[in-house]
Amino acid sequence: MEKYGVNDLRRMFLEFFESKGHLAMKSFSLVPQNDKSLLLINSGMAPLKPYFTGAEIPPRTRVTTCQKCIRTGDIENVGKTARHGTFFEMLGNFSFGDYFKHEAIRWSWEFLTEVVGLDPDRLYPSVYLEDDEAFDIWNKEIGLAPERIFRFGKEDNFWEHGSGPCGPCSEIYYDRGEKYGCGEPGCTVGCECDRYMEVWNNVFTQFNNDGEGNYTELEQKNIDTGMGLERLAVVVQDVDSLFDVDTIEALRNKVCEIAGVIYGTDRETDVSIRLITDHIRSATFMISDGIMPTNEGRGYVLRRLIRRAARHGRLLGISHLFLAKLSDSVIQGSKDGYPELEEKKDFIFNVLNNEEKQFHKTIDQGLRILSEMEEKLTAEGTTTLSGEDAFKLYDTYGFPVDLTKEILEEKNYRIDEEGFRKSMDEQRTRARLARETTNYMGADATVYDQIDPSVTTKFVGYAHLTFTSRVTVLTTETDLADALMEGQKGTIFVEETPFYATMGGQIGDCGTIRTDNGIFEVEETIKLLGGKYGHVGVMKSGMISVSDIAVLEVSTEARRATEQNHSATHLLQKALKKVLGAHVEQKGSLVTPTRLRFDFAHFAAMTAEELDQVEKLVNQEIQAQLEVSTDIMGIEDAKKSGAMALFGEKYGDSVRVVSMGDFSKELCGGTHVHNTGEIILFKIISESGIAAGVRRIEALTGNGVIAYYKQQEGLLGQAARELKCNPSEVAEKITHMQAELKTLNSENESLKSKIAQNSMGDVMNKIQEVSGIKLLAVSVSDVDMNGLRDLGDQLKDKLGEGVVILASAKEGKVSLLAMVTDEAQKRGAHAGKFIKELASVVGGGGGGRPNMAQAGGKDASKIPDAIAKAAEILKKQID
Repeated sequence: MEKYGVNDLRRMFLEFFESKGHLAMKSFSLVPQNDKSLLLINSGMAPLKPYFTGAEIPPRTRVTTCQKCIRTGDIENVGKTARHGTFFEMLGNFSFGDYFKHEAIRWSWEFLTEVVGLDPDRLYPSVYLEDDEAFDIWNKEIGLAPERIFRFGKEDNFWEHGSGPCGPCSEIYYDRGEKYGCGEPGCTVGCECDRYMEVWNNVFTQFNNDGEGNYTELEQKNIDTGMGLERLAVVVQDVDSLFDVDTIEALRNKVCEIAGVIYGTDRETDVSIRLITDHIRSATFMISDGIMPTNEGRGYVLRRLIRRAARHGRLLGISHLFLAKLSDSVIQGSKDGYPELEEKKDFIFNVLNNEEKQFHKTIDQGLRILSEMEEKLTAEGTTTLSGEDAFKLYDTYGFPVDLTKEILEEKNYRIDEEGFRKSMDEQRTRARLARETTNYMGADATVYDQIDPSVTTKFVGYAHLTFTSRVTVLTTETDLADALMEGQKGTIFVEETPFYATMGGQIGDCGTIRTDNGIFEVEETIKLLGGKYGHVGVMKSGMISVSDIAVLEVSTEARRATEQNHSATHLLQKALKKVLGAHVEQKGSLVTPTRLRFDFAHFAAMTAEELDQVEKLVNQEIQAQLEVSTDIMGIEDAKKSGAMALFGEKYGDSVRVVSMGDFSKELCGGTHVHNTGEIILFKIISESGIAAGVRRIEALTGNGVIAYYKQQEGLLGQAARELKCNPSEVAEKITHMQAELKTLNSENESLKSKIAQNSMGDVMNKIQEVSGIKLLAVSVSDVDMNGLRDLGDQLKDKLGEGVVILASAKEGKVSLLAMVTDEAQKRGAHAGKFIKELASVVGGGGGGRPNMAQAGGKDASKIPDAIAKAAEILKKQID
């Protein structure tokens, strides 16, 4: 048997099923589309759900894919074993009501034995206990002896996911030989050891589960198969694990080269090597699909993977940034199947470098906080860090719990792991309760789910703002309807529409729909599965019925303003690339009639000079009155022409390319001005950070800019009137007032200090001596904490060596201060502990360092008691 490489096997699989009439589709993004039930795509069938449910009509009834997938359910085991990983590629062939069991089983056998060349005598299928049909196909059509076909129960050979489509499955196992076995008597298919490896799973979707355990036959039966590409490579290349197949081994070796270690010589080292190898694959593919490291959702999954990899790099002794170098190996090994990796290479490297730098800061910050927690443990005389503190380090500061454990164990401390797990479970429970109840696609069920999937809408709004079409579907807010009456809210669907639906960041059109019998006001236009355009709004008068002929009129004013803002975002993106660099990538946008918002990848706040450069550049291209043209072309031709594509977006074979002179060229389905001069003006209103490595610009165009300047002019006039000066003198007047205020504040602080000192009188005669240490504990009237600190410094200087305790009440709030000199600390005096006890007397709390601490309280009447207790506390500390 030839030992094909990973890239060969991927190509062979897709070509084989193309020869069987399948449409080979490119891998979908790891980011689920219109599916809230998943954080990340985790199987080959997940992106195809709409085709299985009938919500969308598939491009062909036979489809094959190699889908990139991520599963993090076993993340804690990644690295510890050679079989666990978070990233994998899933080969699959799918039938939507076309072929069924006979073809699926026959083709899986043909591919494995005739195309790949696996030994037929080492292949063993399993079937569901009650699936005699599948058993007979394997036995009578493929020709396998009955004893080579294994019948398993529902847990192993029946696929279902709550309510919805489900069915039995047939898995194919490969006998890797005795060297991978457990050696136990009766070791066979289904054993937990590594000898019999499952390589293929054919799922026969033939039932519908109503959620109550009742199964009915589906009218349209489907095939959903899955075969892990890496698993197949393990079998074909006859290697120990997925970390030993050709492309992943090359990456693993790069890890070893950077770290200066050898794989297979030390268990702990191997754990780190495998973990880094796996996690950098996941991170590279996630970033290539536009996912950015954040503190929630899929962004948090990415951040966790990157930080775990960086942490294990430190364990291997790597002290410099290294993840981007490894990512380059991922790209070189996988770009044959995923060319977008090469296209987004620079951006991927930037994200990884930025996050790795950030993690180094996090590690250092976490070490400082952990050090303070250790001091607290020592002071309290305990050796166990509470689960709450360990979780705080993990959740708030991103500090890995295994690192916390390791550092503490070196100093003979431990973590309350049960308490940590409890805190973790409480967080998961909160997250689970926050999720909405959803349907099979993870979205809230709506009236639109009831519409026939064959209903679709043709968009004609590039050329028309008014169009006549036939009404195909009407809905109220809850039901399908034959007619909408005056006052009713609802949605109208037609065969052809000039209304643009919200997508690609551009907000949908508003306007009116008129028939001979009624007028409907369109408040928003939405796009639904299957290319349906829904006109959402309210009946203003009369009645509209299904099959009526309607005149659809888009609000010209709103559309033109939206187009100004949309075209400006194209100019803005190109200007940002010119000023900041090629790494700038669109991360999101919002285009409305009143403003535009543009989110982009960049790793620092823009300077005033950079913002000015970008704004000038955009306005130059507006004044240049560039022609805006549109071309329809193949996706590859569009990319070759230099058209910018939206990060992580999946495009069809034909795309729409919008060009603005020679300045900007982007793939875009939105509507635009005909000439950049129509935008009139462009003004940036704000620039801010919205996530790690993501900045946001908000801007205005055309009449919006003029209205903005009028508003600013009004505010300036109002400020001038309040300052009693001309608008041109406002800045000078404010500068003069600030200088005056600064002088007054300084005089005020000086007076407060004198008052505080006068209120003290001669306090030096109140010094006590406790076991040879001088103690000055006094109260003063109406002094805030800043004043107490100033007084404390003065009194400590006069005292020389010893302890100063001050208390004061101001506006009903108590302030306490403790200061302890070096010699007093050596005797055991500790300001932080001192203040903690005093604060409890006045009904408050606080703490601090050994030399200085402060606290607040609520009960001013107890200040004399606190002062009286100071000597007792000091004596207890030093004896």
